[in-house]
Amino acid sequence: MDNVNVGFLGAGSMAESMVEGMIAQSFVSPEHITLLNRINKQRLKELQTKYSVEITTSYQEISSQSEVIILAMKPKDAEEALLNLKPHITKEHLIISVIAGISTTFIEECIESETPVVRSMPNTSAAIGLSATAITTGRYTRNDQLAFAERLFRTIGTVVHVPEEQLDTVTGLSGSGPAYFYYMVECMEKAANMNGLDKETARELIIQTMTGAAMMLSKTNQSPSLLREKVTSPGGTTQAGLSILKDYKFDEAVLESITGARRRSEELGHQLIKARKN
Repeated sequence: MDNVNVGFLGAGSMAESMVEGMIAQSFVSPEHITLLNRINKQRLKELQTKYSVEITTSYQEISSQSEVIILAMKPKDAEEALLNLKPHITKEHLIISVIAGISTTFIEECIESETPVVRSMPNTSAAIGLSATAITTGRYTRNDQLAFAERLFRTIGTVVHVPEEQLDTVTGLSGSGPAYFYYMVECMEKAANMNGLDKETARELIIQTMTGAAMMLSKTNQSPSLLREKVTSPGGTTQAGLSILKDYKFDEAVLESITGARRRSEELGHQLIKARKN
């Protein structure tokens, strides 16, 4: 177990998922974790009771108690939080951001310090230890600090390294990705019900179908195209269903959803930069 002290700015679902994973994997003990949320004090109390972590509403306190600061607030609150953090941050801290759209450069410019920064994009499957997380580094991050961040995120799932210019695409792909699948399951449940299956039976079948398909991709290392072809017999039921998806331009819908989410991630960053300049 690491003896490092970790502070979270923000106490939402992602922060909680990370706290839960870190404690469950014995990465950091609860007494070495501090959470800050200046508005919702009741939420802090709930997390303190549930995980036995420390809580505070003071930026000075969380900075003095933590070697690692994790930015887990909403994008619109990022600049204010960083400016509040600025007087208390040093080059000895490590900042890890899980905020969509916020670049390492923006963070570095807000705090006006050569503090190392790691930018990441996990997803909500972190709550069960199955996040897909991508990480990248700022100008001042050392290899050992990057390694620490990677070990931290492995407590909640898998980790890949990407150049920072790809983080917005990652946000649209795996950051928002779970919602696409949940929406598809909603649609499949509705279709099953309209075709005579009760909701409970449909849900069980859909979940196992999704799980099995994901495991086939993972375990066989075969391309999705090849696996699809193996399921699809000429003139059969699967081909009939796939033909409808193609008629409705399913591939274009998926492309546009990921692209749209990527663009929104970029917009969030640009809006903060523009507001800061003004």
